[in-house]
Amino acid sequence: MRLAIVSTGHTKFGKLSKDIGNLMLDVCNQALSKANADISAVDAIYISNFSSSFTGQCHLPAVLASKLGVDKEITRVESACASGGVALKEAAISILSGLYKTVLVIGVEKMCDTPIDQVTQILASAASQEEIKHGATFPSLYALMAQRHFYEFGTTEEHLAKIAVKNHKNALNNPLAQFHKEFTVEDVLNSRVVASPLKLLDCSPVSDGAAAVLMTTEECACKFTDSPVYLIGIGHDTGTIDLKSRETISTMPAVKRASAKAFAMCDLMPQDIDVAEVHDCFTIAELIEIEDLGFCDKGMGKGMIEEGRTSIDGDIPINPSGGLKAKGHPIGATGVSQVVEIATQLRGEAGIRQVHDAEYGLCCNIGGTGATAVVSIFSR
Repeated sequence: MRLAIVSTGHTKFGKLSKDIGNLMLDVCNQALSKANADISAVDAIYISNFSSSFTGQCHLPAVLASKLGVDKEITRVESACASGGVALKEAAISILSGLYKTVLVIGVEKMCDTPIDQVTQILASAASQEEIKHGATFPSLYALMAQRHFYEFGTTEEHLAKIAVKNHKNALNNPLAQFHKEFTVEDVLNSRVVASPLKLLDCSPVSDGAAAVLMTTEECACKFTDSPVYLIGIGHDTGTIDLKSRETISTMPAVKRASAKAFAMCDLMPQDIDVAEVHDCFTIAELIEIEDLGFCDKGMGKGMIEEGRTSIDGDIPINPSGGLKAKGHPIGATGVSQVVEIATQLRGEAGIRQVHDAEYGLCCNIGGTGATAVVSIFSR
């Protein structure tokens, strides 16, 4: 049985005035409206959300039920920045098991009202506390990964800067993106050092936002849309939370294992993918992921960047939405937002940022320093 994405919802990302309950309600209503449906058509809802510490509001399922004014089976899912991907997987399992027929997946986070020092502390709760107590932060952990990649493969700060430039350029054509500003390689290299070699413009921002996808069986899809997008493969894996336990820190083993599962499920290869949304919380993360997903051999990601192969008109466009880097990164919403972009691309509805004749799309959503990974593959 194939699973169909029949509708989506998405707020703008950035600093938003609405509270977390109304952000969820907005994307829920968007998805239902586009499907010409009401909430009675939905059997269950999965909410992806990283931390209640940003808003002081736990129990989001009950918050959403109150906003909707209905009783409904609603479940919150958390797996750090990979929460959205895991929520999608749990929703898929619930349909494939026969428990439900139609499920709504909502991702949401509201971070911008929290002082930045507290945001840093909350984010650190998704890393190894042994590493954190020795002064590590997520920028410094990813900086270590970048330094090792530089040492092993000759990657440079310029290669990372070109990723940031590409993603900001893509975001110019995404009206829902947090940033609409173009940068040069020099701008990135001259931005403030956060954790060497990573600069401010190598890092994704703090964001508010929500996204939603309505998923059902292939047989039921025609009730909601004439242009479904099919979830044909999904892989999920979790490894060690700390970097010191990994054989190498220039790769993400969970991404390699999750992608192998996803590709095996749909009998495709990396070269079959036409467009991908990958988790560029830092520019080095995008580089490592395109290698670990199999789009090139290990250490050859820098060549793909130099040759423009990951641009909109390249052979494997990466992050046409602008990615986390420029579209924004409201943590719980990120994995769901990736699915919204791929569904939009496969339907041919992405406008100026449309990838030509895209048939197969991929999402790679990771948590922490790649300790958790969910790779999902879609077809039009």
